[in-house]
Amino acid sequence: MCGIAGFWGQEGKAVGARMVATLTHRGPDYQAVWSEEQVTLAHARLSILDLDPRSHQPFFSADERYAIVFNGEIYNFQALRKQLQEKGYRFRTTSDTEVLLYAYVEWGVACLEKLRGMFAFAVYDRQAKRFFLARDPMGKKPLYYTFQPGLFAFASELKALWQHPAIPRRLSAQALQAYLVLDYVPTPLSISEGIYKLEGGHYLVVEEGRPATPQPYWSPPLPQKEAPPLPEALRQLDTLLHEAVQLRLIADVPVGVFLSGGIDSSLVAWYAQQHSESPILTFSIGFEEASYDESDYAQRVAHHLGTAHHQQILTPQKALELVEEVFPQLDEPFADASILPTYFLSQFARQRVIVALGGDGGDELQAGYPTFVAERYAAWIAWWPKPLVHLALALTQRILPPSDANIALDFKVRQFLRGFTGAAYQRHTRWLSSFLPEELPHLLQPAWAHHSRSILDALLGPYLDRLPPSAEPFAQTAFLYYKTYLQDDILVKVDRASMYNALEVRAPLLDRKVVEFLASLPLSYRRRGSQTKWLLKKLMQGRLPDEILYRPKKGFGIPLPRWLREELRKPIEGELLRPDPWFRAEVVKKLWQAHQARQANYRKLLWNLYTFKRFARQWGLG
Repeated sequence: MCGIAGFWGQEGKAVGARMVATLTHRGPDYQAVWSEEQVTLAHARLSILDLDPRSHQPFFSADERYAIVFNGEIYNFQALRKQLQEKGYRFRTTSDTEVLLYAYVEWGVACLEKLRGMFAFAVYDRQAKRFFLARDPMGKKPLYYTFQPGLFAFASELKALWQHPAIPRRLSAQALQAYLVLDYVPTPLSISEGIYKLEGGHYLVVEEGRPATPQPYWSPPLPQKEAPPLPEALRQLDTLLHEAVQLRLIADVPVGVFLSGGIDSSLVAWYAQQHSESPILTFSIGFEEASYDESDYAQRVAHHLGTAHHQQILTPQKALELVEEVFPQLDEPFADASILPTYFLSQFARQRVIVALGGDGGDELQAGYPTFVAERYAAWIAWWPKPLVHLALALTQRILPPSDANIALDFKVRQFLRGFTGAAYQRHTRWLSSFLPEELPHLLQPAWAHHSRSILDALLGPYLDRLPPSAEPFAQTAFLYYKTYLQDDILVKVDRASMYNALEVRAPLLDRKVVEFLASLPLSYRRRGSQTKWLLKKLMQGRLPDEILYRPKKGFGIPLPRWLREELRKPIEGELLRPDPWFRAEVVKKLWQAHQARQANYRKLLWNLYTFKRFARQWGLG
């Protein structure tokens, strides 16, 4: 795992060095910059495969025509290496970097169809003066880019691009609006005007720095009406998961597994243990507050599988320290508070391993979120007129007392009703949202509120336009989860939290072949009644205890409602109530006071605002 950067334009090696200096947490083992004429490439390396300096990057082909900077892992590189050797290629290293470079040299864009891995890379053809950039199918590894007058530049993180003197640091109004609704900045936007994220499953060809448009090379399949019989589906999935996990255990450094005690991470741990002759290393964290703590379940799974388990407790005091440690590193606002325990877990695991396997992707691929259960009951309310929904929302806030518990009843009912205040295709997004689009004109200063009511149309509409008119509502919902919440929340959280600790996290459930199989299955193989992840649970029956398979989902939350009133109150209050040019001060103050008085649980809204204001002050955006 690494950090990459580069550009076509003026300035050269000195600016490349400044760019890569911001990425050393992603690659602490070695940093290098190469430059000629108008081209600069920079790389920060975390050594995972072939630890020898011969695999340092930028890496050049034997004839020195092609150069590559690469962040990620190609899990099937050994099979691709054999294919390339049969075509006459000779290898100087045992790394996947060299295999990836020659795969591009041999097959061009078509090489992307052959890769199983997580990646963001750039190949520069010195003869054609052409860049080729690509990002893995699901968007596990980040890649930002920008076109400015006389300049094309790219990097793993936004702060690296900001080191170039020709790239302005300006706040995007559309990105701010999207963030306030979603808790993250969605692809292709970035918080900085004129800088974009390359979407997962897309590539970009840039000739001599001239502006170009990203092109798709992969998209998850739609659910099929016809599905294989259950025994055959289980056999196929079992085979795919054995292979996906086995491939991700290949490393020249120690490997472990994140274990929360939920079905996804427990499944990954089970398969990993099948491919290990000794107890695998597993890691989990817990909380002092019972409704958030899953550590007991993680210990039960570890005992059942016979793993070498390690666990720590995240206290409020430690969380406060993490806020001061994590937030200065975030170069985009990110309001999913579970980045704190994810960072803590990564920091803890890094003491013993350099690679960890995680269970990310199971909820999206197997309809595991409570929102998918809520969809079952949506028909009861979908016919209500909007004024009646708003009335029910108001009554709920008066009748149900706010609770600090994880996914409490008042929170679930409130979010459920909020989903029906917009178009049907936006329902799941609204269920997960902090502020709703129609609330933004009340929150934002007029200069930042233009077109805010239609922000979800602008963000989600282009994705739905890619689907055939015959696509069923569930197909639309699943596709939007892949392209928004999974790509820009879950995977960003894991990438940043792990890479800030120089830890590589691999996701077997997001293996390309696993995704293609699970995404093609109908809803009936994902949810039965109120039971989610139906096929995964059938697969793991007899392999994991029933108390693990069938317990309610908790999610990786933190006790934020109480912490905002107690341990974290003072520093957050100071930031929230600080004057700023974006938000109406009286609205922010009212939200804060209502939460402090226990009149409402506004932890999502307050954390969203705090995270942005902290970020904006950190990076001087206005």
